[in-house]
Amino acid sequence: MTSPDPASSPAQPERPDQPDQPDQTTAAPQAAQPDQGDRADRGDQASHASQASGASRTGGPELSKRPRPADDDGEVYDDRVYRSTGSMATGVLLLLLGAWLGGDALVRGDGRTPWLSLAGLLATVPVVVAFTLRPAVFAGADRLLVRNPFRTIVLPWASVDGARAGYSSEVLAGGSTYQLWAIPVSLRQRKRASRQQTRDAAEDVSGYTSARAKRPGTVSETDRAPSDQAIDDIREIAERQASRAGAQGAPVVRWAYEVLAPMAAGIVLLIVLAGTG
Repeated sequence: MTSPDPASSPAQPERPDQPDQPDQTTAAPQAAQPDQGDRADRGDQASHASQASGASRTGGPELSKRPRPADDDGEVYDDRVYRSTGSMATGVLLLLLGAWLGGDALVRGDGRTPWLSLAGLLATVPVVVAFTLRPAVFAGADRLLVRNPFRTIVLPWASVDGARAGYSSEVLAGGSTYQLWAIPVSLRQRKRASRQQTRDAAEDVSGYTSARAKRPGTVSETDRAPSDQAIDDIREIAERQASRAGAQGAPVVRWAYEVLAPMAAGIVLLIVLAGTG
């Protein structure tokens, strides 16, 4: 048996030459991975876009876009509050005593006693609150708010001419003088502070006016009366804040009707009860 002649077998058609195809297994991952620089740029753009959208919702950038006055330093100042601790403690004790006596008369009293007790409470409680709990001084960024027993005074810093502490604490503004009931002057504390300063000066061999101020762990303000220190603070704040745009204006004074109204009602009720008795 003879094998077929290779020359006599039909010739196989040759395939046309085809261009080389890239390796799909390696090309696909390369196409799917972007350049790291482009990724960082797109990430930064997305981050900036998200921050801008979030800030527009909260209104943050709007504050920086608003024009500020030339004298506005952008800082936020909290009100510095001055009160008399002893006066507040006395007021609380008096109110507790009045509530005990007046409440007992209202509950257990006979005849006209409950009405007299009610009228007495209406007439006296506002007075106690006005002279003990109400007085306060608020030193803010743009104004000095003085809350006296029967009046409230708003003094823009530009209108404050000065402050002093003699026998009482006073502030000068707009050609008028306003007392500061919340900063009482204690002559005893002032004398004690003066004696302390004298002792410090005598112990100071270096020639300084206060040896205590040079010692570590001590503060020179402790040698001063609290009322004098408070007046110095108010004077310093007035000088520093007077140039602010919001600190301009004239003094505003209003009566404390929330105190005067119930007090007047109690007095009228007492007069009526006394006239009909």
